[in-house]
Amino acid sequence: MTERSEGTGTAGAAERPVRILLVDDQPLLRTGFRMVLGAEDDLDIVGEAGDGVEAVDLARRLLPDVVLMDIRMPRMDGVAATRAIVDARLPVRVLILTTFDLDEYVVGALRAGASGFLAKDVPADDLVSAIRTVAAGEAVVAPRILKRLLDQFADTLPDPSAAPPRGLDVLTEREREVLVHVARGLSNAEIARTLTVSETTIKTHVGHVLTKLGLRDRVQAVVLAYETGLVRPGS
Repeated sequence: MTERSEGTGTAGAAERPVRILLVDDQPLLRTGFRMVLGAEDDLDIVGEAGDGVEAVDLARRLLPDVVLMDIRMPRMDGVAATRAIVDARLPVRVLILTTFDLDEYVVGALRAGASGFLAKDVPADDLVSAIRTVAAGEAVVAPRILKRLLDQFADTLPDPSAAPPRGLDVLTEREREVLVHVARGLSNAEIARTLTVSETTIKTHVGHVLTKLGLRDRVQAVVLAYETGLVRPGS
């Protein structure tokens, strides 16, 4: 584990850097991520873990803002570690790093409460941006990647022409419409332009959707939309 003192972020003296826990069983990859993230004044790597058990322990002790979590690791994989962190109700958010050959693990991690996922070969700028987004309380939804992940499960999803998806009847027609657009990967601004309303209105609708359905963030909303058949892969 590495420990760094907190510095002053470029965003202002009153703001502390985003505290990050790196979790990957390959030291070389952790070194690469440390080099990329360490170059940012507003990001602070407070610890590293080589497996899920150590990750959960460090998450409890260090309380980082974001855990950058690998999926396949010894002793405890990233899915189980993510579930343990979320179930412990720690003020910690998990951003999954994965490769496309581990699709089922990614979906499992999202269901466990991860706030998003990225491919391990993601450009450095996108990784930094995603960490900041997750630390700010938002979710990183990669809709095109999620579509690819869920395509293989298409046959198990309910038929959208059947009865209305169970549980979604608590939503208004407009809220359900907004959920469809969220599931297709549109931002609040893009949904606002599509529906010809203000971005503030869309933000309110999204908040109502998450509250009514008991969801943590947009990632879980996307997964639920596919699982209930409200949106289908390729639609």
